[in-house]
Amino acid sequence: MIALVDGPVLPGFRVEEAIEMAKANKKVVLGPGLRQDKDDAVLVCKSGVLRKKAPNTFWVDCYQKRYVPNRSEIVVGIVTQKAGDIFRVDIGGSEPASLSYLAFEGATKKNRPDVNVGDAICARLLIANRDLEPELICVDSHGKKGKLGALQDGFVFNCSINLVRKILNPKCPFLDLLAKEMAFEIAAGMNSRIWIKGKTVKETIAVGNAILAVELKSNDELKQLCDDIGGYVAGFS
Repeated sequence: MIALVDGPVLPGFRVEEAIEMAKANKKVVLGPGLRQDKDDAVLVCKSGVLRKKAPNTFWVDCYQKRYVPNRSEIVVGIVTQKAGDIFRVDIGGSEPASLSYLAFEGATKKNRPDVNVGDAICARLLIANRDLEPELICVDSHGKKGKLGALQDGFVFNCSINLVRKILNPKCPFLDLLAKEMAFEIAAGMNSRIWIKGKTVKETIAVGNAILAVELKSNDELKQLCDDIGGYVAGFS
């Protein structure tokens, strides 16, 4: 069967558009839900809806609970163990990821990062292979941490992977609308974990409830949702 962009797909469907681009020596980026077999055919390996981001990125948008690590994705994890020079981080996958103490900006053998068991970490997946243990880093290609690293205070909660993709979609106005109602910090991981921090505990709870309510809301309903959350916080301040 031939898979069509924005159409429903099942495992085994062929993505002919991606195959033709590869034959024309064009770069093709395959995201979650797609794989390339030994004959260079691009096949669907998850049920869902085939998506494409111009000019050459393909993936399957599907509703799933178990996170499957993908290289270069941003994740929010919890440090579960310190083993020598390695931190073990729970990112919600089938096995914990490893994070070297040297994977932080300015880290050396004498200047180690202040990270402890139980801390929340925002990191990028450096290695994500089904045959290897996932490996994380907290710096970019220039050795700068940017917005990565340990997350101080705040609150971490789980949601669906679909919800994370929705609020991070550039076409979704939710975060911009909510930021007009109250100030908050957020780190959304593609492993369906979100860290938030408001000025007060009440604002943090309000932001969390607003995010969880977004999944079943259309873009037209988001303005009213954010107004309601802003009014709720103002009424208890």
